[in-house]
Amino acid sequence: MNKNKPAMQNTWLDSDDAPELTADFLEQADEFVGKHLIRRGRPVTSRPKLALTVRYDADVVAAFKATGKGWQTRMNLALHDRLKTHEPAKIDL
Repeated sequence: MNKNKPAMQNTWLDSDDAPELTADFLEQADEFVGKHLIRRGRPVTSRPKLALTVRYDADVVAAFKATGKGWQTRMNLALHDRLKTHEPAKIDL
């Protein structure tokens, strides 16, 4: 069985050589409760996305999936491009 390794090795021996504890440093630091690392989740984004259930034609999804990893992002970008030139309420079905 492997022994757990500490999250971070000290590269300094003298406490005067320790990194300065700035607000930015503390914002990026790992947070522990005892020996348990607390995960803080994804960074906050200025453009959050919504999880939805939608239905698309199978051929549309297949075409985007065929482009490989990142197909959902490309599909989102394609919708953004469409909105630049068309108003959603005026699209003929």
